[in-house]
This record gives sequence, C-alpha cells and structure tokens, in this order.
Amino acid sequence: MDDKKRMEELVAVLNEAAEAYYAKDIEIMPNVEYDALYDELVALEEKTGTVLAGSPTLKVGYEAVDYLPKERHASPMLSLAKTKSREELSSWLGDQEGLLSWKEDGLTVVLTYQGGELKKCVTRGNGEVGEVVTANAKTFINLPLHIAFDGELVIRGEAVIGYKDFERINAGIPEEGAKYKNPRNLCSGSVRQLDSAVTAKRSVRVIAFQLVSAEGRDFGNSMEKQFEFLKELGFTVVEYERVNASNVVEAVGGFEKRIEKNDIPSDGLVLSYDDLAYAASLGRTAKFPRGAIAFKWADEMAETTLRDVEWNTSRTGLINPVAVFDTVDLEGTEVSRASVHNISIIKQLKLGIGDKILVYKANMIIPQISRNLTGSGSLKIPDTCPVCGGEARIEKDNDSEVLRCVAPGCPAKQLKAYVHFVERDAMNIEGLSEATIEKLIAAGLIHEFADVYTLAEKRDALLTLEGFKDRSADKLIAAIDKSRNTTMAQVLNAVGIPGIGLANAKLIAAHFDEDAAALKNADKNELSAIDKVGPVLAEAFYAYMHDEEKLRIFDDLLSKLNIEKTVVDESAQTLAGKTFVITGSLEHFANRNELKAKIEALGGKVAGSVSKKTECLINNDIASTSGKNKEAKALGIEIISEDEFISRYLS
Repeated sequence: MDDKKRMEELVAVLNEAAEAYYAKDIEIMPNVEYDALYDELVALEEKTGTVLAGSPTLKVGYEAVDYLPKERHASPMLSLAKTKSREELSSWLGDQEGLLSWKEDGLTVVLTYQGGELKKCVTRGNGEVGEVVTANAKTFINLPLHIAFDGELVIRGEAVIGYKDFERINAGIPEEGAKYKNPRNLCSGSVRQLDSAVTAKRSVRVIAFQLVSAEGRDFGNSMEKQFEFLKELGFTVVEYERVNASNVVEAVGGFEKRIEKNDIPSDGLVLSYDDLAYAASLGRTAKFPRGAIAFKWADEMAETTLRDVEWNTSRTGLINPVAVFDTVDLEGTEVSRASVHNISIIKQLKLGIGDKILVYKANMIIPQISRNLTGSGSLKIPDTCPVCGGEARIEKDNDSEVLRCVAPGCPAKQLKAYVHFVERDAMNIEGLSEATIEKLIAAGLIHEFADVYTLAEKRDALLTLEGFKDRSADKLIAAIDKSRNTTMAQVLNAVGIPGIGLANAKLIAAHFDEDAAALKNADKNELSAIDKVGPVLAEAFYAYMHDEEKLRIFDDLLSKLNIEKTVVDESAQTLAGKTFVITGSLEHFANRNELKAKIEALGGKVAGSVSKKTECLINNDIASTSGKNKEAKALGIEIISEDEFISRYLS
C-alpha cells in the first residue's frame, strides 16, 4: 500500500475511533492501539510532507462570513465539446495517445498552493468569475492542506459528495420539498456555504483532474506525468486509463462496467491528449478547448408495465410512493422498482396500474420513470395510512403535493412531534437524535414533552439503553439542562400548534409581551388582528390553549423551563417592513430556516406565499416554472437568486 492510501486509511480509522469514544462513549480500540496508529500517521505526514484536511493531527477552526467574495480566473474555464459516439473518440484521437478519465459530477474548483500551504480555493462560477471558498475547502475530507512543494501550484478539481453521504444527508431532512435532488446540487450548496462548519458536516472531497501550473517543474510534455506528480503530493487524482485509437472503445466499456460500484457520481468520461504541446497547439473555439472532449452515455431506456405502487410511511409521516413494474434489464442489472417521490410527479406522469412506461437509470445508477406511454391517470391515491390505518391527506409541501398521515395517534406522528420538539428552532437540544428519541419512547421514559426534562432523575434507566454509558448519558443530560434557558417563541413552536412555526410564534409571543398567562387567555379576535396571523391560525392557537389536556402539557413544560425575554436591537433592523418568500434548495445557508432566521434577526419577515406585499421571491432557479415563480411573475414581484439577496440585503 502506498503512503497516500495508508494515510487516508489511518485518518478514517482514527476519526471513527475518536467519534465513537467522545460522542458515543464506545471504545472500539484500546488506547495503546490508537496511539500507535496516530504516531504512524504523524510519521507518514512528516515523511511525505502532506497533511490531509481530515487528519486528527490538525485543529482547523471554522469560519463564517456574510458573503462569498468574487474573483476573476487567470484564464477562462471552458466547457468541453461532447459526443455520445464511442467511434468518434477513436477518430478524434487519430495517431495520438490520450488519457480517458471519469467526468465527475460535482462543482469544479481551482486550488492555489504557495510555499506548501493551501492559499486559495475559487469555484468555477460562470467560467470567468468564481467565488472564493478557501475556508470551506479546508474542511474537504481528502484535500491536502500542506504539500511537499514550495513553488506556486495551481490545479483544477471536482468537489464531490458520494451517493452514501448524499442519502445520509437527505435522510435527515424531513420536508420532501427541501431534500436535495441529486449529489451535485448538494455538493454545490455545501461548497458555497457561508459557514464552513456546515461544509464540514457534508463529507465533501475533491478529485484533481488538471494541473494548471507548477512553478519550476517540467513534466516532459506529458499529462500523465502531471497526474503522477499530483499523486506524489497527496492529491486524489481522477481515475484514468492511457488509450489510443485502437483500444479507446474497449476502455469506455470498462468504465461503463464500473459505474454501478462507484460511490462518486459521474456524468460521463473525458478524453484528453497526453501530449501537452500538441493539445495546446490546437487552441480553442469560442466555447471549447480542442485538447479534450467529453463522452456522455446515452440513457438506456426500457419499456415495461406498471403493476403496482407501494406506499411507505416515513418517520416524518410522509407517505412515499414507489412504482413496481415488470422487471427490465438496464445497464446490465435487473430493475423492477423506482421511487416516484411525491403526488405531483404521479399527476405529471398520469400514472395508472397497467400503463406502459419508459424507465431508465439517471447517471446509470438511480432508476427513474422517464415517460408514461399510456397516460391513463387512473392511479388511486390512498386516503389511509398503511402504518396506522388513520387518515391520509394530500398536502402542499413548498411547490409539491405530498401524501401525509394526519392521524394524531400514528407512531410516525408521535416520533415526529418529539423530533420537532428538539430541533434548533424549537427547544434546541443537541445530541437528542431521532434514534435516541425512539429508544426513549420504547422504554417508556418519555410520555409528554416535560418528561424530557426529567431524564436526569431517570439516569439509571437511561444507562440500560443500548449505546448509553456514563459519558454519553451525562452529555445528553447536560444538553437538556442547557436548553431550559429558552424563549417563549421557541416553546410555542416546539409544542406543535398546527400552523404555528417559529416566525408566527415570535409575532404572537411579542404581541403578548411573552407572558404565559396572557397567551393562554388570548382572545381570537386579538390574535387574528396580529399581522401575518389571521383567523385560521388564530383559531388553531386558541383551540390549543383551550384544550384541557394540551394546556396541561404546555403548563407542565413551562414549569421545567427558564423563559428569557427577547431583546431587540432596533439599530440592526435593516430589513424592517420587508417581507420575503423563500423557495427551493439553498447554497449558502444550511436550509431555509437558517435564512429565515437571518432575515427575521434583521427585522424582516418571511411568508409562505407570494403576495403584493412581498419584497421579492428568493429562488436559485429563477427560470423555474414552479407555482411560486408563476405567482411572482403574475404580480410583478421580482425573483432573485440567493447570491443577489446576499449582495443586495446583507452586504
């Protein structure tokens, strides 16, 4: 095993052991073994002059900024000409030799090193101007921060997130409409965060695919020698094969066979001339360099028959549809199921049992329905939950329709209530995960919200649960105790009053001066008169506070808490009087709630729908034909990107 691979292995093993020990109180290796592996890693770092970003020998501080500065690239970053013909690759090579490599599907970045240290990381942007994301790059899990080369080094690489991490991150997002559509979108948003602590949680890695310059080094006119040099410095270099006109088609087939096992998303291959001088002599067109060409696989389609749609209730109460069809062979594997995601897609496809459909694998990995050839639209949407048999109802989730179990006694709903209760915008209890809540409910340690604050008294019972030892139990109890100091708005949000999120909770709490007695005795008319509350939410709030059992639960919870009055800095209310609407995935903020909190902290408001009072609609997909975009255009409301919002309102 070479030094770089051994270092990557050691970093992974040591970090896993440290997380298990400090976060879960589980010892997966003796201290003496940990110390020996740590010393081996230190020795390899000294030997190679390379230190990986994820190394436990580093202490990298996180950085938060208000905006990402722009920077013009020294030379334009052009796209590649594309082909779907394997034979064209052979004729393109002619009598030259080339390097055939993956075309990774992520976000392209330019990395600059000086004196052996990472100095700058800039995104591709529009090819001419990118964004400086150096602090975020320092959290990429495989990127060397120190290298054994003192001259200036500039390389281009693809920041990527693997399928496993993509699925893990999406699983933690309860709202269907807020989930990321693919790893590329997630990676783009992760790399361009304003807070590098968020990037650090996303398991971003970078794969080098081009050496732009290396001060004072000669590579014998060979791109392959450049790759070998980058490997020696500790970079992860894109997987490639040396090819010529006679074997390039066979090599493409070899890459194709490996797609299914690849964790890193790709959207094709890249063929480059190995002869650097020859490639440079060809110049470029207005859009493309002539020294490389991209190969895109044509999606293999198969016609089949839809036999069933399974409905699976998630822990959040969403009931997700999965299409079941006659087995077909796609990209060398048998496929008989595909997620349909939500009710909106079912309606768009006009699905019905027995319909003839076309299916394919997105990026040759994920089964999808491309088209419905029959379009019967006869599929019956269930009105009961498959878990509890309670009522299931179609609801709007941002711009999509979803099916949700609305039965209050559903096990999924009960768990969801507690998951919401501990969220950052609610009681903000760190470390109380969904899996732990599930264990607490099953063990009978919590029956209502106030019980969470009695777990210190039940410490012995807590220690009997799987995964709990002294340290982890004490850590959880400390986090719960810390959360006792909270605001009335967070409590109102936490208890789950229908329709009352943090924004409305803040308005209601502020109107009644955060006084519990005044809130419980609030009149419906007075509630309805509060800006942005209205009669529907007023009715829901009033009904909650006049439900004897719910009021008891609310009072029991308040008795365990220390309510802090909110102090508003009037001089910082730069968005006072402005109302914004947010839709779609974000790139600089961890989620929409984080951007919402930022707007509200500056005195602004965030609404759920566009109206004449809306300042602007924030949507990174400005050209989208979504419902909110249509509403904004119809009302003459400006649609701006997240970047434009930051530049205009936060800079």
